[in-house]
Amino acid sequence: MSYNEIAVVGAGIVGICTATYLAESGQRVVLFDRSGVCEETSSGNAAALAFSDVLPLVQKGMMRNLPKWLRDPLGPLSIPPAYLPKIAPWLWRFWRASSDAHFEASLSAQTSLMSVAEREWLALIDRSGTRAMLNEHGSLDLYESQAEFEGELPGWEAKARYGIDFRHMDMEEVEKIQPGLAKSFVRATFVPGWMNVSDPKIFSKAIYAYAERTGLIRFEKGIVSDIIPGVEGASVRLQDGASEDFKSVVLCAGAWSRKLAARLGDRIPLETERGYNTTLPPGAFNVRCQLIFPAHGFVITPLSTGLRIGGAVELGGLERAPNYARSRAMVEKAKRFLPGLKAENGREWMGYRPSLPDSLPVIGKSTASASVFYAFGHGHLGLTQAAGTGALVRDLVLGRRPPIPLDPFSPQRF
Repeated sequence: MSYNEIAVVGAGIVGICTATYLAESGQRVVLFDRSGVCEETSSGNAAALAFSDVLPLVQKGMMRNLPKWLRDPLGPLSIPPAYLPKIAPWLWRFWRASSDAHFEASLSAQTSLMSVAEREWLALIDRSGTRAMLNEHGSLDLYESQAEFEGELPGWEAKARYGIDFRHMDMEEVEKIQPGLAKSFVRATFVPGWMNVSDPKIFSKAIYAYAERTGLIRFEKGIVSDIIPGVEGASVRLQDGASEDFKSVVLCAGAWSRKLAARLGDRIPLETERGYNTTLPPGAFNVRCQLIFPAHGFVITPLSTGLRIGGAVELGGLERAPNYARSRAMVEKAKRFLPGLKAENGREWMGYRPSLPDSLPVIGKSTASASVFYAFGHGHLGLTQAAGTGALVRDLVLGRRPPIPLDPFSPQRF
C-alpha cells in the first residue's frame, strides 16, 4: 500500500485543481486519465469563470419551454427519441427540481459554492502566475424582444437577492460595450463580474504545469476500470490489468464517473449533456466580451486562439455519434446576430458535460470507504467551480473542516 500517495482519477480541470491543491499541501499525487491532461471536455468549454451563474438549470418557467425546444432537433435542448426511455428517470428528477423548495435550496447551495470558487480561483491564478490569461470584460445577455427580457427578470431578481451585480441596458448603452450587433436586439443585461480565460485548454495546462513544479505530481495514462476499497486506503485498477494502491482516491472523471461510483455502491443519477461548438479563426469578429443568447442556449466567447460559438444541450449519453449539425446551426444564428461575421474555416468540437438533475455537483465521501472521495457532476460549471472544488476536496481528504456546509453536495442525497 502506497500510504504516501493519493490518486486522482480524471485529468480534466476539476481533477487538475484537486491534484494541485493536494500537492500544494505537501501530498504526493498520481493523476490518472485515459487521454492526457486537459485533453477532453475541459479543453473545449466556453472559457467562462461564471461566478454569477447560480441559477439551477431547471429555472422557473423552463419546463414550459421544453415541448417547444424538443420539437426542434437543432434547438437549445435536444433528446434523441431513441434515448428518451433511458433518460426518463433523470428527467423526472429534473422536473422535480423545478419546485419552489428545490429551486431555492439549489440556488442557496450554488451561491455558497460560487463564493468559494471565486475566492480560490483568484488566489490560485495569482499563485500560478496565470493572471495574464484572465479577461475581466464582463458578459452581455441579449434579448430580441421586450417579452423575452421580461421573462428573464425573475432569474435576475433571484440573483439580486444573493448580491450579484448586473445592469439592465438599452441598446444605445450596449453599443458602447459591443458594437456591431444585429438590430434585432432590444435589451441586454451586463454582468461586470463575469470573467473568461484566454483559452481553457492552454489555461488548464498552465495550472497543471504550476502543480508539477511542486515535484509532488506524476501523471499516468490509462483507463481506470475499478476503484477497490481496502481495509486501509484503496486500489486503482486499470483496464490493462495493472493495479496500484493508495492511501486515498478522488474520483473526478466527469461524465465517466457514474459507472465507477456505482461499483462503489453509490447510484448517482449522472447524465451526459453533449455540448457542441465551433471555433473560428482569430479576426472572425471583434467580440469584446462574452455574448450570451438565453433564448437560443448558446454563447460566443473571444479567445486568444479564435472565436468560440457553442453551447446548447443534447441529452444523448456517451455512445452516440456526434451530430455536428448542432454546431453548424449555432454558427448560422451567430451570422445573423453578428452581421459581417467571418464564419469560414471553423473547427467543430463536441464534449460531455457531467450533469445532475438538481444542477449541483457531487462533493463528498463514497459509501464504500472513507478513503474514496467524489468530485464530479458540475454540468456547465466545471471550469468555474474547479478551484473551489479542489480546495473543498483537499479539506475532506486531510480531515479539515470545509468553509461551507457540504450536505447539499452529498453523494448520498439521491
